[in-house]
Amino acid sequence: MTDAVLCGLTLDAPRLMGILNVTPDSFSDGGRYLDLDAAIAHARAMKAAGADLIDVGGESTRPGADDVPVEEELARVILVIERLVADGLGPVSVDTRKAQVMREAARAGAGLINDVSALTFDPKALTAAAETGLPIVLMHAQGDPRTMQKAPHYDDVVGEVRGFLEARIAACEAVGIPKAKIVIDPGIGFGKTLQHNLDLLAGLDALSALGCPVLLGASRKSFIAKIDEGADADHRLGGSLAAVAVGLAQGVVLYRVHDVSQTAQFIAVWNEINRNRK
Repeated sequence: MTDAVLCGLTLDAPRLMGILNVTPDSFSDGGRYLDLDAAIAHARAMKAAGADLIDVGGESTRPGADDVPVEEELARVILVIERLVADGLGPVSVDTRKAQVMREAARAGAGLINDVSALTFDPKALTAAAETGLPIVLMHAQGDPRTMQKAPHYDDVVGEVRGFLEARIAACEAVGIPKAKIVIDPGIGFGKTLQHNLDLLAGLDALSALGCPVLLGASRKSFIAKIDEGADADHRLGGSLAAVAVGLAQGVVLYRVHDVSQTAQFIAVWNEINRNRK
């Protein structure tokens, strides 16, 4: 764990980021929370179940997904963010690759930017993120969502992901985003084969060595179905919790999850067992 602070949250214990996709086509919950009231109700339930942050996304970046026009993405997320903040359901993170969405979300009250492209998709994103003054999650992805799973290749996936994230940390620092405001994410499932994902999960401590908190987003990802012979997205809780266990063993402090109550319970029991082993 770390003594870092993110959105007012100390990271001396594991923290949960509840996923709120206001999209029609996300791989697990697409279409369920397009209605504003449904989105707020789900966020409220996740907070009650133990979510420390709510991550709002208006563009699916699942494998094969098409880009969403910025106007449409703004229409999906800004009212949701405003309502979450007004209803005291923050901190709120915005899951976006676009500079304009970052700026508008910050004005709406978002406290964190979560970019699956590590501020590389939009040429204006690096400057926009710096100007908001918000902390940023930098995630590794090989290729664009439309094509990233066609033939991902690495000679050394852990080393290459670490090198990419190290370079993106340096790029952020160069425009005035301090390292203390940076979180890194290996990008499980983003341009990776099953073996790449397994290697990254086994090598999370190599990313922690970069000196930034690590966020792990393995919840319901398709690599679980490759191991469990086709389990659909709503039946991957066990595999998701196995990934959390691996993260806990390597000091990961942030977990982006769909199943908040079950993950919170898992972490509580894990911590208590380990406390009693010492």
